[in-house]
Amino acid sequence: QVQLVESGGGLVQAGGSLRLSCAASGGTFSRYAMAWFRQAPGKEREFVAGIKWTGVITYYVDSVKGRFTISRDNAKNTVYLQMNSLKPEDTAVYFCAASPVYGAYNFASQYDYWGQGTQVTVSS
Repeated sequence: QVQLVESGGGLVQAGGSLRLSCAASGGTFSRYAMAWFRQAPGKEREFVAGIKWTGVITYYVDSVKGRFTISRDNAKNTVYLQMNSLKPEDTAVYFCAASPVYGAYNFASQYDYWGQGTQVTVSS
């Protein structure tokens, strides 16, 4: 059983930056595909970014390409989401997710483990 704990959310002005962290425990972290999803009020949960086991392969939803960067430190059992040039439409609760399946991609149903979420609010 993998436990995920997100941190780093907060309130920031448009154009600002935040760095989210997700600390994992209870499993072999380096064998999990990791991802960030987000959910805004009244909207469905949306894939944001994903990263494969070694961290070499990453992928993003089009709306964050060039602004967000996902990375992982397998020695620290942690995955990060660096968010730059934030926009009000990035406001959401951000969730970290883990999947033991290497091919897990951008569907929430492919991920078995979820954190509790961290709120990101971008003011205009």
